[in-house]
Amino acid sequence: MPSFSINEQLAYLKKGLAELIREEELKDRLIRSRQTGQPLRVKAGFDPTAPDLHLGHTVLLRKMKHFQDLGHTVIFLIGDITGLIGDPTGRNVTRPPMTRAEIDANAETYKTQVFKILDPDKTVVRFNSEWLAKLKFEDVARLCGHYTVARLLERDDFAKRYREQTPISVHEFLYPLAQAYDSVALQCDVEMGGSDQKFNLLVGRELQRGYGQPPQIVATTPLLEGLDGVEKMSKSKGNYVGITESPEDMFKKLMSISDELMYRYFELLTDLSVAEVQQRKQRIASGARHPMEDKIELARRIVADFHSQADAARAAEEFNRVVRRGEVPSDIQTVALPEGVRSDGGIHVPKLLAKIGLAESVSDANRKLKAGAVEINGERVTDLVWSGGSELIVHAGKKWMRVAGQK
Repeated sequence: MPSFSINEQLAYLKKGLAELIREEELKDRLIRSRQTGQPLRVKAGFDPTAPDLHLGHTVLLRKMKHFQDLGHTVIFLIGDITGLIGDPTGRNVTRPPMTRAEIDANAETYKTQVFKILDPDKTVVRFNSEWLAKLKFEDVARLCGHYTVARLLERDDFAKRYREQTPISVHEFLYPLAQAYDSVALQCDVEMGGSDQKFNLLVGRELQRGYGQPPQIVATTPLLEGLDGVEKMSKSKGNYVGITESPEDMFKKLMSISDELMYRYFELLTDLSVAEVQQRKQRIASGARHPMEDKIELARRIVADFHSQADAARAAEEFNRVVRRGEVPSDIQTVALPEGVRSDGGIHVPKLLAKIGLAESVSDANRKLKAGAVEINGERVTDLVWSGGSELIVHAGKKWMRVAGQK
């Protein structure tokens, strides 16, 4: 074990947590771990319901890494069975079931992506089908006997759906019990999850008691706000940064967040301490530093975590070149001049924008022209027809395209 004191370990592990249940129990287990040389078993489960992870998932992964830093065993649990049930957390309707093929395909991508943060040599990857798929019906009945319907209806989402007479399928009640049984099967000391998972994690404590095990410590992490600063980061809401996105796309998205959200990202997505984040905030408030400087540093840190320092430097230079200096992107796509856009007077701009994908339709292209959001070869265009130049560099909104084939 590293030579941190117990109090130093606690402070390191508590940083960025939403809630810790219970701190004194974690302290006792850290002391016992040091005395016996046995690392704690720390589990977090991920249902492979989508093929890609985003920065919201990495808040939890970073805290798992902190346990690894202190020498403890991290179990990355892929919920291939619970994924088939569908997590009802935050749902106002029953989640459509996934197929086994979808689950398996997503699980493979997860195993690759998580090692961008977790140390593969210190991570145990498990699938909960190892024990859940082996349960017989009588085992499931016995498992259900450890919990009551009344307790399950204490869950906010279940209670809300019950009050509103929205259907709740019986199999959804099995989800928290199946997740809790994972903790029994793995004999977890600590289970981690987002703050919206608190109920499920507490069921794990209760079930472990019922199976004669010491109840696990529950550690929840905050839900990361998406790029809009309002909703939880989510692919379905389009406010996400995927960890497999290109360095340039990640950098550009991160530079779009508000100054206030920047501090939240510093706290949850970097290893800076709360005190260091506060110092940055104070320097900016005093005028000693411009917020753009810190935002660029934040974007570089995050991009480097998932790519490399060199990639982060190139992404920063590309952002400065294109966004701050208004130059043409280095990776601009080239397309041939589409048919049907040329007339005797020149190129019909709305048709061109629609055909090369810089506008959803000719009507949308006309709106962009009227708004002054279209440039060709560096000149703002408002006329319907363009007659100059042998090659077109077209810029509409945030998109660029090079059009070749002019005669």
